Amino acid sequence: MGIFGNTFGLPHLIIILVIILLLFGAPKLPGLARSVGQSMKIFRNEVKSDPKKDDETTDSATASETPATKKNEL
Repeated sequence: MGIFGNTFGLPHLIIILVIILLLFGAPKLPGLARSVGQSMKIFRNEVKSDPKKDDETTDSATASETPATKKNEL
């Protein structure tokens, strides 16, 4: 049993790959694969990033701008 159960098999994958080859053409496929790979790498890095780390950076940025410092700037 595959990812999509018994409804999606090897013949379907071959047909999809042939359609992609016809749509994009052979010379454009390496560039397309490269851009998809880079997008997946960026997505994985963003998913793996620590959400607490992101919260600390935004908290420190807002904490440094207290009303007193804003008042002094005016």
